[in-house]
Amino acid sequence: MSSPLLRGPRWVDVRLHRPALWAGLGLVVLTAVVTAYLRWATHAYPEPTGSCTSNGSCDTFLGFTSARDLLYEFVKDYSQGMLLVPVLIGAFVAGPVIARELESGVHKVAWTQSVSPTRWLMSKLTVFAVVSVAGGLALMTFFWIARSGSGATWNLGWADRGVYESIGPVLIAYCLFAVVVGALVGLLVRRALIALVTGGLVTGLVLFFMGSVRWDLFPTRTISGAGSGYGDAGGVGALPRDSFETDWWVHNAAGERFYGSQCHFKPIVSSCPTDTKVVGWSIDFHPHSHFWYVQLIETGIVLALTAAAAYAAFRVLKRLTP
Repeated sequence: MSSPLLRGPRWVDVRLHRPALWAGLGLVVLTAVVTAYLRWATHAYPEPTGSCTSNGSCDTFLGFTSARDLLYEFVKDYSQGMLLVPVLIGAFVAGPVIARELESGVHKVAWTQSVSPTRWLMSKLTVFAVVSVAGGLALMTFFWIARSGSGATWNLGWADRGVYESIGPVLIAYCLFAVVVGALVGLLVRRALIALVTGGLVTGLVLFFMGSVRWDLFPTRTISGAGSGYGDAGGVGALPRDSFETDWWVHNAAGERFYGSQCHFKPIVSSCPTDTKVVGWSIDFHPHSHFWYVQLIETGIVLALTAAAAYAAFRVLKRLTP
């Protein structure tokens, strides 16, 4: 405990929030244990080994057909749970770490004991940034291990929400963003419960917004063909392997475009004119090679927002101090 990295206010922060830090470590260890067990089980019980019912269902491994099926369900839930990691970080830093100290007046003790307000805030940002990045990297590693053993791609493709965030650097950027935004919210609100909710909400909204626009950050590719339907002249089969389709439409002889669903799912949508004669189709998509381009662009945007939030946090802190 005499390490220079854990001296002064950093050591105080670790001691003050050690229950939450232990809880986070416990979550990481539990995830590692469950992942390791399920990966072992997929090799030990790759196929159903028990009897099956007359309708073809076989419950042979903890209520699932096989250990591989259980691992697949675990990975699906895991990918969605990873989206909550930055939200929880933002909420925790905003509430218990920053706002609670300001609300209770504990910060005054530190500020009067040769610890400047700037150093006080920097210490908290440093400690929880390091902890968040380390925890995020560990969870990402376990996700890679679990996903590689699931043997399934449905809802687990590289472009799916949760999976996309869990297999690239963007998750680490969101963790850093959550720490800094949480600190900014805590400084502005200065009420633990309200700051906790607001910090998590702001982080979640940014995460949701970026997830909604990320595929517009890099140009798509387009394939087209003649025919009257989505599958004509190759259609989806013409897409490169492991591509992510973003949009598809059809057009008539005059070149007027209609979304594919307007003309091909008329029981549901009937906005395509009844006399329209479709003569061609087009599909916008991202090949797998675009994954890293989108990841790096989004990571850069999030880190820029993080830097802006950090600047704002220190400006707010300066106004709070005499």
